Amino acid sequence: MFYFKEIKSENQEIKLPIFKNNNIRVFIKREDLIHSIISGNKFRKLKYNVEKALNEKKDQIITFGGAFSNHILATAYIGKLTNLKTIGIIRGDELLNKKLNSTLQNCKNFGMKFLFISRTDYKKRNNAEYINTLRKKHTNSFIIPEGGTNYLGVKGCEEILEKDDDFFDVICCPVGSGGTVAGLINSKKKFQKILGFSALKSSNINNVITKFVNNNDWKIFDDNFFKGYSKIDNRLVNFINDINKQTGILLDPIYNSKMLYHIIKMISNDQWIYGKKILLINTGGLQSINEINFKLKKKGCEIINH
Repeated sequence: MFYFKEIKSENQEIKLPIFKNNNIRVFIKREDLIHSIISGNKFRKLKYNVEKALNEKKDQIITFGGAFSNHILATAYIGKLTNLKTIGIIRGDELLNKKLNSTLQNCKNFGMKFLFISRTDYKKRNNAEYINTLRKKHTNSFIIPEGGTNYLGVKGCEEILEKDDDFFDVICCPVGSGGTVAGLINSKKKFQKILGFSALKSSNINNVITKFVNNNDWKIFDDNFFKGYSKIDNRLVNFINDINKQTGILLDPIYNSKMLYHIIKMISNDQWIYGKKILLINTGGLQSINEINFKLKKKGCEIINH
C-alpha cells in the first residue's frame, strides 16, 4: 500500500548566478514530489506512526497543529486512506465559529473532526497529564505529537538521505517541530554538517532536537525571518516567483523559501562558511500558498504565481 512503500527522491540542481560566481553547487531534494498531499517530511513522519497505529489495531489518530498545518492535512488524508478516524486539536479557540480556511475544509472533507482550544491550553500539548487525559477519553486512539515529531517520526526522517547524498558537504533543512532535522542529524555522514532554518523566531527548538539526536555536528538558525512564522512580504513573494521562473521549482512561503533566501543572503554577504556542495531538503507545504495569497490580496500585495 502507498503509505508503506519505499520512496526515493530526486535531487535537482539549482543553477543561479550567485552560486556559480562563488563556486558553489546547490541541489534540492524533491521530497515535495512524494505525494500531492502527504508530501515531503509529512510522509516520512507519519510512516511509522501510522504503521504502529494499525498494528496496535487503533481506530483513531489524534494530533495537533495550527489552522494552516501541513501535518494536520496529511494526517487527515492518510486517515481516509487507512480508514482511521482522525481528530485535529487546533491552536486557537477563536476559530471555532469562523468559516474554515481551505486547509481545514480539506481536512473536514477527508473526515477529520476538530477540537479548537485556546492558545494557552495548546501549550499543554506535550504535557504528560494532558496526554493521559486524552487517552482516557479516547481509549482506542493513537496520539501523534504536533508535526509528527516523536521517535517514530524521527525514524522515518532518517530515511531521507541516500547513498548518493554522500556527495554533499552540508545539508540544509527548514525546521518546524524539529523531527525532520533530527532524523537528518542521525543519518548524516561524519564529514557532513546539518544546518536547520527555523520557521519560528527564538524557537528554542534545540532543546527538542537534542532529545532525539546522536551527535553535535549541527546548527540551527532561528533569526527573525520576515518577522516570524507565516509572515511574508513583497520581498519574499518576488523571491519565490523569481526562483520558480528561473528553475521551475515552486517553494512554499513558510519554510523552504525562507531557508533558501537566508542561504543566498549569507553567500552574498560573504558569511557562508559551511561548504561548497549543498543539499537542500524540500519539505513540501505548497498547500499554504492559497491561504497566503488570499491574505496578500487583501493587503493589496503581490501574490505567488502557481
